[in-house]
Amino acid sequence: MEIEKLYTRFTDWFIHQAPRVLLGVLVLVVGMWVIRMLSGWIKKKITQKDWDPTLEVFLSSLIVMALRVLLILLVIQVMGLQMTLFAALIGAFGVAAGLALSGTLQNFASGVLILMLKPFRVGDLIFTQGQEGEVTSIQLFYTVILTRDYRTVIVPNSKLSNEVIINMSQAGKRRLDMELKVSYDIDFEHAKQVLTDTLNQTSDLLVNTNYLIGISVLEPDGYKISVSVWVDEQDYPDTRLAVQGKLLQAMKSLR
Repeated sequence: MEIEKLYTRFTDWFIHQAPRVLLGVLVLVVGMWVIRMLSGWIKKKITQKDWDPTLEVFLSSLIVMALRVLLILLVIQVMGLQMTLFAALIGAFGVAAGLALSGTLQNFASGVLILMLKPFRVGDLIFTQGQEGEVTSIQLFYTVILTRDYRTVIVPNSKLSNEVIINMSQAGKRRLDMELKVSYDIDFEHAKQVLTDTLNQTSDLLVNTNYLIGISVLEPDGYKISVSVWVDEQDYPDTRLAVQGKLLQAMKSLR
């Protein structure tokens, strides 16, 4: 009798559930084939956006993974399996993971925004968080900056997306401001002419005309001459030293 009951139950289950199981397997196979076909099209479309390669790989993988998760949920629904417990477990896991990884998720979201909006690129010289250096890598969670004295600084992306960033490479040039203190017995117009002649002979400057030369400060023992010129951002440190040295030599000739 027990064997007959088991056989009857198995027969009833097979008659009612087997078609659903077979249909679910068919949906899974067809769905995976469609997703495989779509993945190539998705990667092609994302590549056409001219985004960062890291972001392109991540977005394409994320979209494909989301499609696979939706497919699995559809297969479970087609097979008639109860999803109440499954949904509750997923919800609880999502809440726990969100609380535990709140800072990491914030860095991740900021990294995606940086790679999409491109406030700076790899190779740009930026100033942020008290650090000035060249951007050598932009990852999804952090950005790597190499300072001029070759220190590697790793900055969380949330700091870069929520605070001020000075991008000194975007304009391609930078103004070099200098001050020279001289005594009152030196005529300003003569000093200005000497400085202008010296700057005209300097090949490191980006623009060789329209220098800003004027008196910035008056002091009891002399006055300060302010000199402003435009230089290439990439060569700014070396140009600053070279120009200051030439101006110093020029000022010595006034005495």
